[in-house]
Amino acid sequence: MKRGSTLFLRMALVFIAIPVLALSIFGLTWLPKHPFNADFDHILYPILVGMYVSVIPFFGALYQAFKLLNYIDKNEAFSELSVKALQKIKFCALTFSGLYVLVLPFVYVVAEIDDAPGLILMGMVPTFASLVIAVFAAVLQRLLKEAIDIKSENDLTV
Repeated sequence: MKRGSTLFLRMALVFIAIPVLALSIFGLTWLPKHPFNADFDHILYPILVGMYVSVIPFFGALYQAFKLLNYIDKNEAFSELSVKALQKIKFCALTFSGLYVLVLPFVYVVAEIDDAPGLILMGMVPTFASLVIAVFAAVLQRLLKEAIDIKSENDLTV
């Protein structure tokens, strides 16, 4: 397969990773110290911890996506290694979603104090987005596994 087609996907992964890394390093540290948040800063700490911990499965999934693109470049797309990479992406996405489900009660409390009902919807976006990614990875994993089984069966009959 041509390397140019996967190069675009690699660049897209990098452009996804850069803002998340910058936000986790620089963007979230000021949130509990802001003067507007003085009334409920103690509630923001569990949210921040959840957001920082969720960076781990996020970058784990990105790493597995890079590995999957390497397998595609090496013409090993239909291998058990690709199936395992998709399985790890699915696990990372489910972990990411689970972390945000744990954070949602604290987001609800902040939304009640601040009278911001849209905050709850914003807290649900990462949960559902990662669930969609997990389901998509599970479907791709199953299809790839079936394709590998069919390929190995055809190799044995020829």
